[in-house]
Amino acid sequence: MKFFVKWLINGVIVVTMLMYYADVSFINAAITATVLTIIAYVIGDQLILRASNNMVATISDAVLAFVFFWVAAVIMNWRLDLTEIFFIALMLGVAEWILHRYLFGINVTAT
Repeated sequence: MKFFVKWLINGVIVVTMLMYYADVSFINAAITATVLTIIAYVIGDQLILRASNNMVATISDAVLAFVFFWVAAVIMNWRLDLTEIFFIALMLGVAEWILHRYLFGINVTAT
C-alpha cells in the first residue's frame, strides 16, 4: 500500500513536470516515474529511512531524483536544464518528506 501511494504521488509530479518541461510523451514520463519510484523506494525508504531519519532519507531521495533525471535527460536527449531538474527534484523531496512523515509515520526528529 505504501509503495502504491508513493508511486501515485511521484507519478503525478514526475509525469506532469516532464510533460511540461521536456515535452516527453505520457508513456515515457510514466515509465520514468515508475523506474524512479522503484529505485527510490528500495534505496530511500527501505534502506536509508530505516537506518537513519526522515531528513537524511528525504535529502537522499531528492539527490537520487536529481541524478536520475540528469542521467535520463542526457540518455534520452530531453530538453531539461539543470534548473528544471533541480525543481523536479525539489518537488519530489517535499513530497517525500510528507510521505515519510505521515504515511510511514516517521517523526522529523526521529533517529
